[in-house]
Amino acid sequence: MEQDVKIRITDREGVTHEVLAPTDMAMNLMEVVRSYELAPEGTIGTCGGMAMCASCQCYVVSDTELPEMQDDEEAMLSEAFYVKDNSRLGCQIHITHALEGLEVELAPES
Repeated sequence: MEQDVKIRITDREGVTHEVLAPTDMAMNLMEVVRSYELAPEGTIGTCGGMAMCASCQCYVVSDTELPEMQDDEEAMLSEAFYVKDNSRLGCQIHITHALEGLEVELAPES
């Protein structure tokens, strides 16, 4: 479909999945991971996407331009485990056409 973008997600087991993410449903990356069941239930997005738990932390491995990190995301990552320079919270990455070709790796479970 034209409104879907291809995203490559490497799960916590090291398996890479190429998924189609809809741009017309106001979803974020964490919700895409959950909808494709790429992490065990209850281990990702435990705060419901409010940038309050970092369970959806991922590492952006492509050079896809993302929206600037907001203060609440930055604050949560400053307290999270396994944070790297390319860490982002999946719940704060909203699915848009600009994400075509995005590649991420899920951070280890805290």
